[in-house]
Amino acid sequence: MRLLLDESVPARLRRSLPSHEVKTVVQMGWGGVKNGELLAIAADTFDAFITVDKNLPYQQNLSALPVAVVVLDALSNELSFLLPLIPALETALLNLLPGTYMRVSFESLSRGTRRNPEMTERGT
Repeated sequence: MRLLLDESVPARLRRSLPSHEVKTVVQMGWGGVKNGELLAIAADTFDAFITVDKNLPYQQNLSALPVAVVVLDALSNELSFLLPLIPALETALLNLLPGTYMRVSFESLSRGTRRNPEMTERGT
């Protein structure tokens, strides 16, 4: 699958997705492009846009996404917080349809133990 990592996602996350063709917004020369325009131009080249921007669903019309969007919902956008979400992200990508939105996150922390990742999907 062809994936585009948002500027807010550490570029090193690509190494954890070896079965995919992964590029960053900066690699594509699209740094600084606003989300609406970015999603539109990404749709021509990529299957999914990966971001940690939790506000994106409130800023974009989810029923009219030009490309699939996955929001990684972690406590931080640091690589060490995102890496545990990779197995759930891989599962989400298997089921992702064009133009859909999916949030991949950890459930609430309880007594210092981490629970299984949670996936929330919203279709078109």
